[in-house]
Amino acid sequence: MASKKGIDRRDEDEVCPVCKSSRYLNPNMRFLINPECYHKMCESCVDRIFSSGPSSCPVAGCRKTLRKNRFRAQTFEDIGVEREVDIRRRVMHILNRREEEFDGKRAYDDFLEQREEIIANLVSRTDVAKTEAQLQKYATENMQSIRTNQAIEEQEATSFQARISLEQEEARIRRQAAREEMENERREMQAGREDFLSRLAAGNPSDAASIARESHKVHLRKSSARRSEEDRLRQKQAALRGSELKRGTNLTSVENAGPSDTGLIKGLRKIKTPEPEKPYDPFMGYVPGKRDYVTLQQSYPSQYLDRLRKNTQAAAGGYDLQEYYSRTLTEAFAGLACFVEDEVAQRDAGLSKATAGEGAAMAAVSQ
Repeated sequence: MASKKGIDRRDEDEVCPVCKSSRYLNPNMRFLINPECYHKMCESCVDRIFSSGPSSCPVAGCRKTLRKNRFRAQTFEDIGVEREVDIRRRVMHILNRREEEFDGKRAYDDFLEQREEIIANLVSRTDVAKTEAQLQKYATENMQSIRTNQAIEEQEATSFQARISLEQEEARIRRQAAREEMENERREMQAGREDFLSRLAAGNPSDAASIARESHKVHLRKSSARRSEEDRLRQKQAALRGSELKRGTNLTSVENAGPSDTGLIKGLRKIKTPEPEKPYDPFMGYVPGKRDYVTLQQSYPSQYLDRLRKNTQAAAGGYDLQEYYSRTLTEAFAGLACFVEDEVAQRDAGLSKATAGEGAAMAAVSQ
């Protein structure tokens, strides 16, 4: 009895609920699902019903409005798992706060627990309307931070793929170098052995020791050459790693817009808005002792000023050399905020307008 029920259930999975077509009769039949209701139907029924526009789900009891572009092939065998994966992906796409946006580890853990509770409510169909309203409100109020975190996640994924490619390339270089080294060593040993035997055969027995020493020197030179080649390969790998790391740094250089206060998520760090820069005052408000480009000194070498400094009559009349120094330097450096080219262009434009006005007036008088 149980086996019969199992066979019936399997047959129902292989039959389209709309046209009642069976995969047994049509092995090429392809079933599609829509994330609105997750009802399975064949591809021909989808084309026939939804090609002209949105329509209600043809399954009895389901009144969801479906669109053709939302239909897709089923990934998991269990529809419940398919639905949970879609809900989790959608919620995590919206609630994508990062750990560095919170005041501490405890606040971030509370956020993760809250996100899992929202996913559990949607999966179990508990307070769906309230949960969806909260998600929609949060997505509307925090669109900028959501997009920024999505961009960071994409860049991290790209950087991770770059590191994987780098590691694969380094492994390939090491394997190739090891194969080449083994092959070169084998050829060198074979050539050295043949050379040693040929020299022994052509020489005297007393020359065996000298021939062995020369062969050993040749082997040492070749070993040194191999080490140099290994150093070259190591430098090549380091250069490759440096270029990939630099590329990854450029990829992750997106500035985070920072968290904002929201009623759904608690424990976020407060945004510190920088103060706007004040407009630059070329005369610096004539504040004594405040100069951006110069440092006011007590005295400056000058024969004329030395006479005034020693003149008691000028000092009695209230003449102050420090005030003279301040005023002179301020006037000298005040021109740094003036743009002569712009002033000349404005002056030329004014002269041309004046000339045109005079010409028009003279023409009117002549008429």
